[in-house]
Amino acid sequence: MNAGVFRICLAWLIFLSPATSVQADIAPESVGITTLDAPRPTWFFAKGIDGSANLFDAATGEMLGLLSLTPWTPAVLPNPRRGEIYAAETYYSRGVRGDRSDVLTVYAGDTLAPVHEIELPAKIAAVLPFRHYIALLDDDRHLAVFNMTPAQSVSIVDIETRRFVGEISTPGCALLLPSPDRAFLMLCGDGTLQLLRLDRSGQEAARLRSAPFFDVETDPVFDRPVAVPQGWLLASYEGNVFEVTVRGNDIVVGEPWSLLDDADREAGWRIGGAQLMAHHAGLDLMVVLAHVGEIDTHEEPGTEAWVIDRQAQRRIARITLPGPTMGVHITPTADPLLVAAERGGPLHVYDLRSTRLLRSIAEPGVDALTLQGF
Repeated sequence: MNAGVFRICLAWLIFLSPATSVQADIAPESVGITTLDAPRPTWFFAKGIDGSANLFDAATGEMLGLLSLTPWTPAVLPNPRRGEIYAAETYYSRGVRGDRSDVLTVYAGDTLAPVHEIELPAKIAAVLPFRHYIALLDDDRHLAVFNMTPAQSVSIVDIETRRFVGEISTPGCALLLPSPDRAFLMLCGDGTLQLLRLDRSGQEAARLRSAPFFDVETDPVFDRPVAVPQGWLLASYEGNVFEVTVRGNDIVVGEPWSLLDDADREAGWRIGGAQLMAHHAGLDLMVVLAHVGEIDTHEEPGTEAWVIDRQAQRRIARITLPGPTMGVHITPTADPLLVAAERGGPLHVYDLRSTRLLRSIAEPGVDALTLQGF
């Protein structure tokens, strides 16, 4: 060994010796599990198209946890009463190809860990992130999952017995909007609503249809309804709002009213986005995303959030948003917080009463296409 090589080897021995001594004194790190408190009404999931759903607290901006989902999971559904979270998921044996298997996964609400899987027909409408592709009915027992192959149907699951009950064919109709007495509404392509009611065992007991109330060619309604205490709100591409209620065996669609006035139409304002509306029951306020655009720009992000007094059917405030915004969510608290999801960017939290920006979650970890509260 020549002198140069000897000096290099000696230098490395000197360098490594202290590190080896220090490493010997470090105890191996152990893996632990953090348990969440009982969910709060300010908590919400921000779900991206990659499958993951991050849990945040709008009151603090803190990230609390993450659900590791498949990319083929349209939405998640918390059930605080049972301390569970549900996700209808599709898996492939080779990751993105191979044999397909669909399951309803039950996650523990306190650890966000999977605790049970219920096998479903391999038909879930799994590609698009739609909040209303999964729904828990008012008996708090039967859960519905929307299927599309492209034939449309609904899978019914009994979450108490942890079993698949059966499949109901629903040609031409989509979405799952829970309604009174173990029922759900679906939006249909012929301009109607369909009501399906289940019996105590989860089988179809009745099927009803409304009269047509919109024209899919001239002014279709968005497939992003929002719940209100009496039923559901549906908005059309031209900004008309329909209030829908179920009374016994009747589907009642109210007379439409407009989110836009003449000045708005003249300026080219339109509503749109991925999750374009939200509602606060206590104050009976709506928030809707709006932008200036041409016809058929209904999927464009909002540049403003409009606060609407639903009772008076008029706009009472406008929020200029920091960036193009795809979705909104309102916490069901006495002092409501508005969460606005900027496309590819931060989540912004506002005081809904004052419209003041409180905080921004700079790196939410997902491009939030769905905001889901508790």
